[in-house]
This record gives sequence, structure tokens and C-alpha cells, in this order.
Amino acid sequence: MSRFFEKASFFKTAAALLLALAVLLTGLLSGCSKGPKLPPMPDPINDNYRVVYQIFVGSFSDSDGDGKGDLQGIINRLDYLNDGDINNGDDLGVQLLWLSPIFVSPTYHKYDTVDYYRIDPDFGTEETLKNLVDKCHQRNVKVILDIALNHTSNINKDFQKFLAAHNNGDTSDPYYDRYSWVDADGKKNGVRYALLGKSGQFYECNFDNAMPELNYDVPEVREEMFNVLKYYLDLGIDGFRFDAAKYIYYGDTAKNIEYWKELLEKLREVKPDVYTVGEVWSGNTEVVQYYEALNCFDFTAAAPDGMIAAAANGKNGQIDNYTKYVCAFLNQIDGKGGRADVMYQPFIANHDMDRAGGFLTVSTGAAQMGANILLLAPGSPVIYYGEEIGMKGSRGASNTDANRRLAMLWGDGDTVKDPQGSTFEASKQVNGTVSDQLANKNSLLRHYEKVIALRNKYPQIARGNYTQIDFESKFAGGFDVEYEGAHIGIIHNTSNVEAELDLSEYKGYEFKTLLDFAGTGTAKLSGTKLTIGPKTSAIVG
Repeated sequence: MSRFFEKASFFKTAAALLLALAVLLTGLLSGCSKGPKLPPMPDPINDNYRVVYQIFVGSFSDSDGDGKGDLQGIINRLDYLNDGDINNGDDLGVQLLWLSPIFVSPTYHKYDTVDYYRIDPDFGTEETLKNLVDKCHQRNVKVILDIALNHTSNINKDFQKFLAAHNNGDTSDPYYDRYSWVDADGKKNGVRYALLGKSGQFYECNFDNAMPELNYDVPEVREEMFNVLKYYLDLGIDGFRFDAAKYIYYGDTAKNIEYWKELLEKLREVKPDVYTVGEVWSGNTEVVQYYEALNCFDFTAAAPDGMIAAAANGKNGQIDNYTKYVCAFLNQIDGKGGRADVMYQPFIANHDMDRAGGFLTVSTGAAQMGANILLLAPGSPVIYYGEEIGMKGSRGASNTDANRRLAMLWGDGDTVKDPQGSTFEASKQVNGTVSDQLANKNSLLRHYEKVIALRNKYPQIARGNYTQIDFESKFAGGFDVEYEGAHIGIIHNTSNVEAELDLSEYKGYEFKTLLDFAGTGTAKLSGTKLTIGPKTSAIVG
């Protein structure tokens, strides 16, 4: 362990020096003395304000030719994701990898765990995982694991012991209450059940008969699941994405929050900067309550009918709706639970949704604008693998989530294949591969690289205090972002035509300098008049 900490100290020092040099060079090259003074860059090792990249492991990259993505495949692609050099602009620049479940499981998606302590052989070994984590940490990239704590596989040994205890009517068996069960007259509305062997009783299984729900009223269940999480933190994992967080006690929000507060307090004792985010697929009235315990994804902003897509597609007034919404949401979660790690967690799509490439098109600039809105926003935004190249995938007539989890389009001979049950036609993938887009300076991938670099350049974006800027135009809007006394303005033009905006309409802060822009057009600032191209975002100071 001593060599690991020596290595971590070395990379922490090196990363800090590189960041300091980058800021200095940026100032010299751009003449930033005429613009606003930026606050110092936060500690690059301990800071959790990171761009997250969600990887569906089995579909990402295949290292051994069996057609299945694996952990070594991710290692092989680290230079694409983040090569460790923040200045060369030749990688995507993401800073945290979220891996879909990697534990032993009978399915391709692995959300039904058989053994939490064993890596599924399809993906590799624990040693491969350690190697991945080590190489990521060398590049200042964190790694979190996706884990379903609420349910297991029905072939999990604990469920088999639970089933045997009920079949034998042995109420003294320590596994008799290990999973949630009821008699026939104890069923609750809205909860899904399946017959429990020959006992005449029923076990709770909200997602599938093969995914029984654990009983968290049993202390041994709570203790064992904490032990699982601690095991991976001790191994070097930086945190977790908690699947189906509201299903621990489905239908009882208060009891759920009580559990998550207890668990997170214990996890922070093990790793004070543990990165955690919960999947609470509900309206914000419920989601905000969970912030008492942990950060949660923003489902209101996501999906084809979400606020990001509506604004990016240039719908009348939607950019103002979005900016107003973000500011209101930030106010709602501010200081929740007395936690210092409260963060906004936006995304456009994930493995349970139709892919963004189908509703944010590259040719119209909506895909580029979607990236701007997602990434030039507070907190820790999430990119779903392939989103940066406009990959498509939808359930379609076959109604299968496998179509949303298709093989990454590398274009360089990678042998990864689409998952079992997928039916999406390859001819629908019209935006090209990673190889295609790396060769095109105007590609969507190159745009994502640029916007992530801009996000990293201005620490206000992730960490600042946000105030809405509302223009007369219903297709332009943005934020005044303040961090440690320094202000920047983020202005989006979501329309298909050039916009001329008067920054003096906003009375909160006087912006005088055009700092950067990104999109399908350009931008210029003359006095208080900002001219900004279609589907383009400008950063002013």
C-alpha cells in the first residue's frame, strides 16, 4: 500500500502543477488580464465535480474476441476517455467512469446479482478491476460501480436458503426473513409479487420474478450489504451508483431516506469523499427529499420529452423554462441534510431510455446544443457511452432494452457485439464511428471534447452559484454563474438563426468580455451587444 500512496501523492502533485501551468498559459495566450479574474482551480484529486461517463460494460469494448465488452477493453480505451494530459485536447476528457454491474449474474445486463464478491467471468477478474482502477487514478479519473442493493438474482444462494426455509416452514431458520414476503392477504397495492415455492406465500419482486427484493428490516441484510460496499471501497473503488434506490422500502419514502442516511454516514466514515448517486425515477417533489441522504439523477431534464431536449431542439421558450428550472432545483437541494457534497446530476439519456441520437440530431445542431446545455451546467453531468458520437438505439417494436445498450461504434475492428435480444438495424446508425469522427474536426465527438475542455477551464461552471439570465428572445437564455467572487455568463442560442442580444438587459452583473464559444456558429461581443450564431453557446465575463 505504501507504493500506492507514494504514486497517488506524485500524481496529485503533478496534476496540480499541470493545472497551474494550464491556467497560466491560458492567461498569457488569451490576454485574460482584460477579462474577469478567475478563482484558483480546486484540488484535482479530491474534487467530485466531474464529468461522468456511463459505460455499459458488456457493450463497450472487447479485449479477447468473444464479442462481449470487458474490463480490459475499458483499459484499452483509456486514452480515448482521458489520456491523463489535460492540455493536449486529444481525448474526451471525462473524469469519472460509471460501470454497469460487473458482479456474477446469469443475464447480459448483470442487474440480478448472484455473488457481490465475484466479478463476472464475462468481464474479467478482480485483478483486472484493480488494474483498471489504478490506471484511472493515475489519470485523475475516478471509478464507481453500479449496484442493485434492493434485489438479487433468484439463484443467489441467500434466496435459495430463504426459499428452502419457507418450503420447510422453518421459521427459526436465519434466512426465513432474508427477503421480503407476505401471506396472500398481505399484498400491497402497486407492489409486484410471485408465489413463494409451495408455501402458499408470496415474495416481493418489483422488477421480475427472477429479482427478489431483500428485507432491510433484517439487521444482517443491512450489515452484509454495507460489507459489500466497504469491500470495494477498500479495493480502491471511488463510489457507487445505487440502482432503484426507492425500492429498498418501496412506497415508503421516509423509511427509504432513513436507510440511505444511515448507509451513507457509514460509507463516509470509510471514505469521506465517496462519490454516490441514487436512481430515484420519480418527480422532483420526491427526488428532492432523497437529497437529505444522497445526490440523485435529474430525470425531469432527461429523455426525449425532458427539459434539455426541448431546449436543445429550439422549442419556443424552453431555454428559459430550463434555466429557471435549474436555478429553482439548486435552491431546493441547497444544504439538504447538512451535506457538503450536495450536487446537481443532469443527464440526457441512459441505459433505460431511448438514445439521444434519435431525438437530438447532429445535422440540425440539436445534438451539439444538447451537449452544451448538459455540460455547461452545475454539478456532475453524465454522458451515456456513444452519446458523444450520436449513437442511436430505441426499444422499437421489439420492446427490448437491449436496443438501448448496443455495441459501441469504434470503427477500428473492435469485436464487441450487440447484446442478446437486440434488434436495432445497423443501417440506422448514420452519424459514423469514433474513428470517423476523430478524423473530422467538426464532428460531434470533437464538439464534446471542446465543451468538456471549456467546462474544465472555468471552475465556476461546475461549482458556482447560478442566477437565471432571461432575454426578450424566447430562444436565448442562460446563467450568471458566480464562484469565489468571480462571475461568468453562459448564454445559449437554441434557435436556427443568429441572435443579437443586449447583455445590459441583465442587471445582476456587467459582462464585458467574450471568453469562449462552442456550437455550430460563432460569437462576438461589441459593447453590450452579443451576436451569437445558431445552436451556439457563449461564455462571457
